[in-house]
Amino acid sequence: MFRRSYFNFYLILFIGLGALTFWLDKVTKPLSTETGTDFFQLPDYIIEDLSGLRIDHDNAVHRVFHAKKMFHYLGQDLTRLDQVHFINTKPGKPLFRVFADQAEIHGNGENIFLNGNVTVIRGDEDNKGKITMKTDMLHLIPDEDMVKTDKNVTISRMNTTVHAIGLQLDNETGMIDLLSRVRAIDQ
Repeated sequence: MFRRSYFNFYLILFIGLGALTFWLDKVTKPLSTETGTDFFQLPDYIIEDLSGLRIDHDNAVHRVFHAKKMFHYLGQDLTRLDQVHFINTKPGKPLFRVFADQAEIHGNGENIFLNGNVTVIRGDEDNKGKITMKTDMLHLIPDEDMVKTDKNVTISRMNTTVHAIGLQLDNETGMIDLLSRVRAIDQ
């Protein structure tokens, strides 16, 4: 009886060490590229609840942004933001705010592509010239102070609502070019 329990103890110990070795081998092995994992397709860092600003030489704030989450992809030179809010202020120009579910920033921010529930507000809440625009996709070009889309867009100003397909807005001049199928409703 004594020999049998002695044998069972070593058998259980041997099986336990084998299982531990197998588990440690799996845990410590680096990810295999055979599984289709391309490390340049994965984000190299993720930041949550961030804000940033850009200041000109006269210390006037030009651009501020807030985002719930940021993903940076090294291999694609791409930054993706979730739940983003951009604010552009310039002395003598109306306040320019942009909200979107997602934004993709290419390069050093020369091109920003906004997707999902995109809302643009030009002017202050109490300003009679306040313009609100809504679309699904928007191309923001910060250095040219321009926004573009070729998707459906709805523009509201005071009691007038305009529906169109495609838009180009120059924030510097305040000019809005509607590209096609323009319908205006005065309420």
